[in-house]
Order: sequence, then structure tokens, then C-alpha cells
Amino acid sequence: MKKTLLQGIMRRPLTEKAPAPDEAALAELAASVNRAAVQKLGRSLAIRQVDAGSCNGCELEIHALNNAFYDLERFGLHFVASPRHADILLVTGPVTKNMQEALKRTYDATPDPKWVVALGDCACDGGLFAGSYAVAGGVAETVPVDLHIRGCPPDPEKILKGLLALFERQKMPEAS
Repeated sequence: MKKTLLQGIMRRPLTEKAPAPDEAALAELAASVNRAAVQKLGRSLAIRQVDAGSCNGCELEIHALNNAFYDLERFGLHFVASPRHADILLVTGPVTKNMQEALKRTYDATPDPKWVVALGDCACDGGLFAGSYAVAGGVAETVPVDLHIRGCPPDPEKILKGLLALFERQKMPEAS
């Protein structure tokens, strides 16, 4: 027991060092997303995250958006508990057959204008779960998708860039 404990103390950690943060670039990116949301909607952006059967890798990256480093609340971006208050449905994972009807109902409960973002490789096309007996397919096979953000899982910066791209591509009437 002592030998094992001593070996654990003497070894270097196996984890990688965190990348150097680029706070200015991140702040500029999040501010751009907020400006685009205010321009298109006239208010901040409300996001409803839906796990349609994922492995939770993408959820970890989504949760990172709310940590002290990214802190999306300061830019007017926030996650909501109800699809009735959402502007965007952020769907992760392949749509399992058990979640297919729930995703359709969530989509129907979200007021217009609304956007659907398929986040991660699994949400885009089923990923490594494609063809499984329990998987209905990617998100686009259940509800219309406005943006696919690839990655397994995509990092928080890539998610922010995807949200910005979503607003830049949409041809919606400007808020008055």
C-alpha cells in the first residue's frame, strides 16, 4: 500500500497542460454573438439544450460555456429550462428512437423564430452510433436543422463561432 501511494506521489501527472487563454479573442467572439442576437431578435439569446441520446461529451463542452472562463451570461447568452422560452434548440447526440417523439414535441413547443443547431458528429449524422438498432439517425431526420457544428466533441470556442455563423446566415427581419 505504501509503495503504491509513494509511486503515485512521485509520478508526474498524466494530464496535458491547459492551453494559454486568449481572453481578448474570446470576449470579442462572445460580444459578436450577442450583437448579432440583439440585432436579429432585439434581445439576448435564449438557448434550450436537448440531449437526444449522447455520450455526454458534448454536454461537458456546453457546460464549459457557463464556467468562469467563458461566462456566457455576461454577454447576454443564457440557457433556459423550457423550450417555450428558447430561441435556439441546441441538440446533442444521435436521436434515439426513445427520444424521437420528445424532440419533435420540444421543437413544436419552441416559439418562432427558432433555430435548431445539431451539435457534435453524432447529432449531425449519427456519428459512431449510426446504424444502431436504437438510433433513429441524426437530428435532421427528426426536425429541420439550421446549423451543424461538427466535432467529437466541439470545443466551446467552436460552439460560439457556430452560433455567430448561424446569425450571419439567417435572413430574418431586423428587430424594430
